[in-house]
Amino acid sequence: MSFKNLSVLIGVILIIAMLVIPFPPVLLDFLIITNILLALIIILVSMNMNEPLQFSVFPSLLLLVTLFRLGLNVSTTRSILSKAEAGNVIDTFGNFVIGGNVLVGFVVFLILVIIQFIVITKGAERVSEVAARFTLDAMPGKQMSIDADLNAGMISETEARERRQKVEKEADFYGAMDGASKFVKGDAIAGIIIVLINVIFGMIVGMMQMGMDLGSAVSTYTLLTVGDGLVSQIPALIISTATGIVVTRAASDGNLGQDVTGQLLSYPNMLIVAGITIFLLGILTPINDMITIPIALAVASGGFLLLRSEREKDELALEEVDDIKTEEFKSPESVMDLIDIDPIEFEFGYGLIPLADANQGGDLLDRIIMIRRQLALELGLVIPVVRIRDNIQLQPNEYRIKIKGNPVARGTIMLDHYLAMSPGIDDESIEGIETTEPAFGLPALWINEEMKEKADVAGYTVVDPPSVISTHLTEVIKQYAYELLGREETKKLVDHLKETHPTTVEEVTPEHLSYGDIQKVLAKLLKERVAIRNLSVIFETLGDFARMTKDTELLTEYVRQALARQITNQYVTENGVVKVLTLSGSVEKMIADSIKQSEHGNYLAMDPVESEQLFHRIKNEIETIAWENTAIILCSPAVRMYVKQLIERYMPDVAVLSYNELEPDVEVQSVGVVNL
Repeated sequence: MSFKNLSVLIGVILIIAMLVIPFPPVLLDFLIITNILLALIIILVSMNMNEPLQFSVFPSLLLLVTLFRLGLNVSTTRSILSKAEAGNVIDTFGNFVIGGNVLVGFVVFLILVIIQFIVITKGAERVSEVAARFTLDAMPGKQMSIDADLNAGMISETEARERRQKVEKEADFYGAMDGASKFVKGDAIAGIIIVLINVIFGMIVGMMQMGMDLGSAVSTYTLLTVGDGLVSQIPALIISTATGIVVTRAASDGNLGQDVTGQLLSYPNMLIVAGITIFLLGILTPINDMITIPIALAVASGGFLLLRSEREKDELALEEVDDIKTEEFKSPESVMDLIDIDPIEFEFGYGLIPLADANQGGDLLDRIIMIRRQLALELGLVIPVVRIRDNIQLQPNEYRIKIKGNPVARGTIMLDHYLAMSPGIDDESIEGIETTEPAFGLPALWINEEMKEKADVAGYTVVDPPSVISTHLTEVIKQYAYELLGREETKKLVDHLKETHPTTVEEVTPEHLSYGDIQKVLAKLLKERVAIRNLSVIFETLGDFARMTKDTELLTEYVRQALARQITNQYVTENGVVKVLTLSGSVEKMIADSIKQSEHGNYLAMDPVESEQLFHRIKNEIETIAWENTAIILCSPAVRMYVKQLIERYMPDVAVLSYNELEPDVEVQSVGVVNL
């Protein structure tokens, strides 16, 4: 057994021994000084802790110290009543501290008891009770907050476990403190009773057993009792104060001394005001100026010095920041920062600042957050953070969208107008500034507030400026989503899938396909507006066919066929019909005969004249048909990707589907045939 454990056990045994065994006065003196020493150590530790849990043993220690002090009271009471003495310490307190005046000593003792019992002990008991109640009530909410942070990936499992343990320890600690504070209250009451017993029974013992007269008995036993009471109540008062400090201590980065001085002196101006007030108090009242003026000067001077010190610190901090920025600018690493490119940037002229400024009612930032959530659900891709910045090189009402540092779209907004798009039949009474809707290129008008209601009645689609930008940004991100998916993003998607489908992932990578191969397949799907959210089906398909081929073009076709239900739902109308433009047999045969094979895969090697004729034929057929939504070309699986390659440069919005990508129960309606 270690010395620390043994010393605690010996201390507990000593407390029990004091209750039944008479101790000599010399040993009582030693134990009384030890009691005062323990009280000082406890209050100093409580003042230097940062949070209550750092002194978690305090409730148990409070019980032991209280029991130790009561054991001392029993021993000193036994010695006083039986021998009319209790050692040098009690005698010193009875004669030296209170000057031998029984009445003064008794008054001092009563004041100490009142301060401890009514002020400190009562307050500490109430704070302990309230803290225990609120800690227990807040415990479920704290547990839920920890679980939410863990699920969001903000903390690890180890950190979550540590936080839960801390919450449980806080509840246990404050619950124990609620009960331990009753020890202090009981100790104060016991001190009063013990003093009364010593005085009354001391006079009886002195006169009846020791032959003292009344005056001698009163003088002797009262001095000893008051000395014993002071020796007992001063440590008790210190322990009560320590209890109050512990239960009122909030979590902090510093101890009590640092917090008190740091927070009291954090407003130097108030020290100057307080010094002036004390100075006026001495001038305007009969109070001695020799007392108030030095105090006022000391406080005001301290406030002035602190104020000057803070200003010097602020100046030094600014200089340090400037020096750091200068050094960073000179360092080679600063050049590396310049080559970083944001995946998505939204730049705007100074006239559109109110859209992004929340203080002016702008909600563009909130809208972008919703766009990222919406696209994550639609595409299955986590869109990078959109960098928003103003650009004085743009026109005041102009904005620009960049993908990986390159401008891909721009538009102009009129903040005090609404964008009205015609339902197909223009109303001559709707007046406005002609423009083009930026997201879909539709003709539109910028109308004012007065014309808005009239346009709504006429069937126009009326949109406010923030919605115009949000729609345009959404469509641009959809269009270029395949460029935002790199190998790092692919790895994150694969790792996320691996948590729920480890076997499926292990069957595909790294044995058969690299992250680069998987990224190419996913990017090809996104390029044709096929969502990759159903990642498990995609990986199961790759697992089936990756053994046979490493051609990502072919693998993409297999994945598309596996996603037939998803693709069908994407293009089918409400009445269950898919309107398509088909290719004639001769056209499909011409395309199939033009496919060449190489060691790097298959490619389309069609005669330029024939390919141009086919392209114009497809374009003419699409333009002659009134499509309800997206134009769709339907062809055989063998030529689908080559038809898409032929037209995607000039007609990227035209969907090319194969027969295997449509569900059998869907009605396919051919609205045209491409012939040569």
